[in-house]
Amino acid sequence: MTSAPQRTAATNQHYDQDPRIFTLFLDGSHKYSSALYGSPDESLDDAQRRKLRFVADRLGLRGGERLLDIGCGWGSLILFMAAELGCRTVGISPAPRQHEHIAARAAERGLTDRVQTLLGHVEELELPDGAFDAVTMLGSIVHMPDLDGVFATCRRVLRRGGRLYVSESCFRNEAARERFGDRSGTAYVRDAIFGWGDMRPLSRLVKAAEDAGFSLVALDDLTDHYRRTIEDWVSNVDRNAARLDEVADGLSDRLRRYLETANAGWGYTTKHYALTCQRS
Repeated sequence: MTSAPQRTAATNQHYDQDPRIFTLFLDGSHKYSSALYGSPDESLDDAQRRKLRFVADRLGLRGGERLLDIGCGWGSLILFMAAELGCRTVGISPAPRQHEHIAARAAERGLTDRVQTLLGHVEELELPDGAFDAVTMLGSIVHMPDLDGVFATCRRVLRRGGRLYVSESCFRNEAARERFGDRSGTAYVRDAIFGWGDMRPLSRLVKAAEDAGFSLVALDDLTDHYRRTIEDWVSNVDRNAARLDEVADGLSDRLRRYLETANAGWGYTTKHYALTCQRS
């Protein structure tokens, strides 16, 4: 099994890059996962806010809850839940630059008392039992090799009746994973872009959740929404290509190749799902 320090070094080659890069192709909140579009002409920013409201609804959040976001990225979810619902939020990320960004954004918005981040991997951190009403993992479980351990940790830190929301890109089935897992396009995104990752079929995520003692309360297919999200990201890359290449020579071409490769397999080899589970 790959060690946590090895994974930190590998995945941080992407997630701990200059935040200017992500400003130039993501939405204004820096949300780095699928949006949720309500109409054909909805903007990326509006669709990302719609997605965060959708997550809050799936979790049953009404205001003031304690929320843990594992793999919090640039803080879009924890900042939103703190600002819109008054939640007390904790985000976990191994990338130091993300913590700096989140702290600055929280201070700007007067949310410092409701937004905390922890540097590292959830498997290594000491989190109190039953301390959270909700746990989220949006596009982060792909970088965690021990599914059983992660789901067990999520259940342990949740109160009774608390909910877990997991969204992730998955191979359509085991056969697709065996056939396409080591193809050049898959290997390029996994190794050259992210450094480390293991995309699984949905069945593996469901099994790990059930084995940990969770009940599955909702399953949503967000594949078409992620395809459109990536199309909007590609448009942003094209519009800001010159500025991206000022950050690093040839960066816009590398980003475009990565995003187009990710978008090529939807429905054929890959899907994007959201699972909502409850500790009950």
